[in-house]
Amino acid sequence: MESKPNILVICGPTASGKTALAAALAQRLGGEVVSADSMQVYRRMDIGTAKPTPSETLGVPHHMIDVADPEENYSVARYVQDAVPIVDDILAGGKLPIVAGGTGLYIDHLVAGRQFAPFAADSGLRQALQDRVRAEGLPVLRRELERVDPDAARRIHPNDEKRTVRALEVFLSTGRTITQHDADSRALPSRYTPLTIALNFQERPWLWERIDRRVDEMIERGLEREVRQLLSSGVSPGCTAMQAIGYKELAAAISAGRPVSEGAQEVKLRSRQYAKRQLTWFRRNKDAHWYNWEKIPNFSAALAFSTKLVQECGLQ
Repeated sequence: MESKPNILVICGPTASGKTALAAALAQRLGGEVVSADSMQVYRRMDIGTAKPTPSETLGVPHHMIDVADPEENYSVARYVQDAVPIVDDILAGGKLPIVAGGTGLYIDHLVAGRQFAPFAADSGLRQALQDRVRAEGLPVLRRELERVDPDAARRIHPNDEKRTVRALEVFLSTGRTITQHDADSRALPSRYTPLTIALNFQERPWLWERIDRRVDEMIERGLEREVRQLLSSGVSPGCTAMQAIGYKELAAAISAGRPVSEGAQEVKLRSRQYAKRQLTWFRRNKDAHWYNWEKIPNFSAALAFSTKLVQECGLQ
């Protein structure tokens, strides 16, 4: 017998209206929002990550925002570790968890409640492997990975140092390959059953216009100042947080002494490319219910569509 959904997921590409719809649904249905955005987790990065303002939250609790410092290397494993207890608490309180965001990897792993290969953070193994990359070169470690876990080596791009190191780290610390760990995890039933609503626009140029407008608004609100403050506080341009679209491009422009307007154009391009990747990811979910906006979004219609779907599926 098919189980009923017990969480609601609102996903879609950047600038597709996820934040507004999730907050409105939470307000109407008595829910709480759990962000699934890999960059909204970072403090002091508000404008470029499009964090909801106090007025945009509509008084609804929003979780998994501002939970890490920009200097930290936040990961999907840590996200699942932090978010699962929050979702469970919302369910235990008789409320509806609404997971909203555009980071498909975070959403999928949260729904699965996936366990990650254990790793002792203070073992020094990761640092030792990273030091070997500097001293011996990544190809040496790639050859080791090919010997112990050829499946992982085929999946991981030859230039992907982070994932190569992680795969070797798992094998050396547990005696089992990351491929084996992942297979065991996937064999387990998902922790949650989601009802997924995916947002998009009927015509691709309409989404591009929304993205361009959002970037312009971010510049007007002071994204350059936000980036400069992060850099001046000692946040390295090479850290994970500063690879976020908006921050990376403006930081590069600032460093090179180029006009911020040039950086903004790069942000628009990268945002469009990212939106395409997001759409590709979310379209893999054959159970998702898509809502496609007109050029001028009819928010009331989307809210009615979503509310009706939630009620029909037994979430409310």
